[in-house]
Amino acid sequence: MSTAAALQITGLARAYGPTPVFSDVDLRLVRGEFVALLGESGVGKSTLLNCIAGLDDADAGQILLAGTEVRGLAEPERARLRRERLGFVFQAFHLLPHLSVAENVALPLLLLGRPDEARVSTLLDHVGLAGLGGRSPAQLSGGQLQRVALARALVHRPALILADEPTGNLDPATAGRMLDVLVAQVRAEGAACLLVTHSAAAAARADRVLRLTATGIVPAQA
Repeated sequence: MSTAAALQITGLARAYGPTPVFSDVDLRLVRGEFVALLGESGVGKSTLLNCIAGLDDADAGQILLAGTEVRGLAEPERARLRRERLGFVFQAFHLLPHLSVAENVALPLLLLGRPDEARVSTLLDHVGLAGLGGRSPAQLSGGQLQRVALARALVHRPALILADEPTGNLDPATAGRMLDVLVAQVRAEGAACLLVTHSAAAAARADRVLRLTATGIVPAQA
């Protein structure tokens, strides 16, 4: 595991109007590290991921993604950073309905000008969707859509993977297989992964298990 930081967060705070969500969030992830993040519903776990990705604006603090300060970037630069350095597994999938499964997975590579049909095919096989690349998202189940979202997040070998409940729609056996794929990507590519989950089985696969509270991140209790 590398000691280079893929993500460094210092003093991060977010509120919606007068209502604080979280404050004093400090977090460091190094390359090759798989970290699970727990927390009560409503504490802002998804909001934290969105702030890291530059999809939401924190009110205070610093976010260094692969050495680049996210909060100081204009939206075009944030979008470029996401394309080049970040893989995001959204809880709501966010697949494009007019594209096929394979085209959805290939999209990050196309945006980077690096089309690679073999890489797309390999990832679809790894997530158990071999032979389904030509289908539309409307033809898939919720669990299959979750697996497409995972493949899309990993296809361009990002430095940082943010995964928001990526096994929430999966049965235990399939969830275990998806975690195998995620862990393998982290180890093989030297990525860092921050996994938001309520699953004890998913958290058990992590190198560290942390808990987000209203006043910062603390180690999860055993």
